[in-house]
Amino acid sequence: MDNIKVSTFYHFTAFSDLSEIKGPLEIFCKKNRIKGSIILAFEGINGTIAGKPADVTITLKYIRSISGCNSIKSKDSYTSSMPFNRMKVRLKKEIVTMGQPNIDPTKVVGKYIAANDWNTFIEKNDVVVIDTRNNYEVDIGTFEGAINPNTESFKQFPEWWEKNKNKYQNKKIAMFCTGGIRCEKSSNYLLNNGIKDVYHLEGGILKYLENVEEKNSKWQGECYVFDHRVSVVHGLNEGSYDCCFACGRPITENDKKHPSYEYGVSCDKCINEFSENRKNRFRERQKQIHLSAKKGERHLG
Repeated sequence: MDNIKVSTFYHFTAFSDLSEIKGPLEIFCKKNRIKGSIILAFEGINGTIAGKPADVTITLKYIRSISGCNSIKSKDSYTSSMPFNRMKVRLKKEIVTMGQPNIDPTKVVGKYIAANDWNTFIEKNDVVVIDTRNNYEVDIGTFEGAINPNTESFKQFPEWWEKNKNKYQNKKIAMFCTGGIRCEKSSNYLLNNGIKDVYHLEGGILKYLENVEEKNSKWQGECYVFDHRVSVVHGLNEGSYDCCFACGRPITENDKKHPSYEYGVSCDKCINEFSENRKNRFRERQKQIHLSAKKGERHLG
């Protein structure tokens, strides 16, 4: 039975005192048995939380009571087990890191295309569709015909655009991402740099998979999500991917058969990314997780 509600949300708004928000928010979440991750920055809030439906509802009500957050919309799905180990509220410079100091989605963003209108819009000959997510996300699923910028982090998107923008002159630019937050920033960036026809998928891939039936879909594959579910499919049902707990990338059952795969330590994608000392720390972490499981406890690492 899917009795755990997972809510994803973000909102751009100007906060003046993050420490004043962080402490009470973290206490409220823990008091109401909520787990997940929330990022606070002076530009706004971004989070995914999970818990019993009533507990999530009351927590979202509390978040909307924070000054500037009353219009927050959430994308909700359900799962049979808690997808997080703990509750974390973190302070960062940006709620999604682009590294462009002049970006301000509260001033102007691209035109929203509703999930139910997306298929018709991207079929137009004068529309270029760009996936603003990172390579490991695109690898497991994307829209039919979408351009992959081949970025390892969102900070690389502006550089990619500057190198490739001449290819897309006189075209409408339609962008998409998981929940919509990256497109708020990337569309603002393009508009600030003189591109007039900028559009993005309202509510992101998650809203599309929630609203559009699979038989009518232009989505191919699964959608990576930032919790223990790893991926979701149409209807926001849990997907087929597992996670490499060393690098966080999605992996398949076949990936686990690769000689480089060691549970919690490495996969074929990250085998050369960590030192042996780091891998030994991963092995110790797995040992502690195993010992906690034997005692009937849940390790938080």
